[in-house]
Amino acid sequence: MSDDEAPASVHSASPAAVANNSGPIPVPADVYHHDEKKGPTPPLSSLPERDFIEPLSRRASFMGHLADSRESQFHVRDRSELERYFVYGRKYWASLVQTSRNLARIIWVHFGEREGEEGKVDLLRKLTAMNLILAFAVALKHKLRFEPDVAYEDLAGLIAHLDTFALDAHDHGSMYPQSKTPWKSVGEYLGISFAKSNPRKLVKRSKKPLGHLPLEILHHLSAYVDSCVKNGTLSLAQYQAQSMNMMTSLTEILTGTERVLDTPLPAAYSIAISQISWIYVTVLPFQLYGFLNWITIPASMVAAYIILGLLAIGSEIENPFGQDVNDLQLTTYCRQIAQELDIITATPPPNVDDFMARPENLVLFPLSQDGYPAWKNRSKEDIRAALQAKVAASSSRNPALGESNTSTRTMSFSTRKTMESV
Repeated sequence: MSDDEAPASVHSASPAAVANNSGPIPVPADVYHHDEKKGPTPPLSSLPERDFIEPLSRRASFMGHLADSRESQFHVRDRSELERYFVYGRKYWASLVQTSRNLARIIWVHFGEREGEEGKVDLLRKLTAMNLILAFAVALKHKLRFEPDVAYEDLAGLIAHLDTFALDAHDHGSMYPQSKTPWKSVGEYLGISFAKSNPRKLVKRSKKPLGHLPLEILHHLSAYVDSCVKNGTLSLAQYQAQSMNMMTSLTEILTGTERVLDTPLPAAYSIAISQISWIYVTVLPFQLYGFLNWITIPASMVAAYIILGLLAIGSEIENPFGQDVNDLQLTTYCRQIAQELDIITATPPPNVDDFMARPENLVLFPLSQDGYPAWKNRSKEDIRAALQAKVAASSSRNPALGESNTSTRTMSFSTRKTMESV
């Protein structure tokens, strides 16, 4: 480098100023430094920007790729687990509730009752069939939870009269499993994988064949429908077909829930997700320390809590039929079915001639407050004319009509109660 090319800051320094300076002479950053071994060194300002950015970019690139991998793994797993929980698990149990309602209604209303003692037998068989519908739901709940016995409080009274493999294999010891050690309880509470118990251990320890209790219950229920067809209490072909379609729906629900239970994510995939998450949490503080300093500690703790929390949630909802807080409330669904079956069987099948001919049946409500008997005494032309007037009146209905309707209903109910008491 020649004198003509030297920076202006060097030429501007006078000899007097240099002589009067007792300390080391300041050297501008733009001046080349000479190293005897390596030769002249370029100034800092002339270094390319990439020399500073590349080390940081390499670290950021590594963490970015690791984060992308972790995010993609979480996305696939969370989507799969949420589908199993909401789409399939809850869907199948909603279908079970719906099918139980339909089958119970068909049995109670459309299965006939003969006269005399045979009618009493038909009634008791109807009630037995309703109990079998509930028994199917309860037995399915216990099967999905790997509880192979039949002496459970909500199941024993419903299937004790059936000839099943599970009843023959009843073992009192399976009802009271061995107590867990404190270390095992703590490990299961913390979600440590190797501390978890195998839920199928009660099934594996059985010394006799357990059979398939929900399927066997469906066999007995199908036999009941077949007997009703033979004795003439179920004579219409459409109700026979609907009853058998309901049986088929229950079988599909049984198969679907077993598919959800017996098709978890592959073990290698779950292990890879866990390892990637832990590696990311371990490496994250080293990436954050350069620009967060001491804040790296709480920041890393928050990030680890979020990442490991999502990992634990994915593991917990993998089986939506367990007994954890976040699992499906199967016991509640079974109680709902039991309550609805009690409501259906609380009264005999409705008699059309009875409830339709009552004075409280306001057939043209809210246009007219006259009941069924009053309109029965009028001509068909009057009824059709009133129906046309109802359409015209519906567009200009008085908003205050709700209060008058409430009073009218109250008066009608009180009148009916008075008539029934007389």
